[in-house]
Amino acid sequence: MGPPGAGKGTQAAVLARDLGLAHLATGDILRNETAAGSPVGLKAKTFMEAGRLVPDDVMTQLVGEYVVKAAKANGFVLDGYPRTLPQADALQALLEGASIVLTAVVNLEVPEEVIVARLANRQTCPKDQRTYHPVNNPPGKPGVCDACGSALVTRNDDSEAVVRNRLRVYRESTAPLVEFYKKQGLLKSVDGLAAIPKIVLAIKGILDEAQTAGPDSGRGTGRGETP
Repeated sequence: MGPPGAGKGTQAAVLARDLGLAHLATGDILRNETAAGSPVGLKAKTFMEAGRLVPDDVMTQLVGEYVVKAAKANGFVLDGYPRTLPQADALQALLEGASIVLTAVVNLEVPEEVIVARLANRQTCPKDQRTYHPVNNPPGKPGVCDACGSALVTRNDDSEAVVRNRLRVYRESTAPLVEFYKKQGLLKSVDGLAAIPKIVLAIKGILDEAQTAGPDSGRGTGRGETP
């Protein structure tokens, strides 16, 4: 968990790679479905471009399908879901259906003005979804992805106005999940301003501790604990 631009995608990708899990990023799922022209993808498109949250029922439908597939393989790490209290309830039902126990919720804490500086005018590779920033994380060659050479684009949802609206929506709809999971004793907060390797180590430490914290903690085997 964490506000948009807190580094959820970066950390989830590292965890997925190191633990051999599927990286289920809701942003990627939505963009893939939109590009494919699926009914649910087209339905979500207008919400995404306006920086608004996609309705809970649509997100649950999308994420549920991917969770079921990943659960049959090696498991998954969630990135960007749940974002509302109803989604949190739906997630719990999904995990229970896949016999996975939610043992920890990692929350990346980053101030809002830092988020704006990170996201406004961010550039994305349309092929592999790598992200760059002209100041904070510039590509080796301006406007070109370092990995595949594709021309970078600035998505509509990365303009400053939309970024600030996304933060407002986060405060209203997603921030309550912090208290929701805190009351369950699951929330673990991490300083999102630290260096990426330090954040990785902190999260892995949280997961290691969660796996040995109680008699049922091993049932998750590192899968699905960090939405």
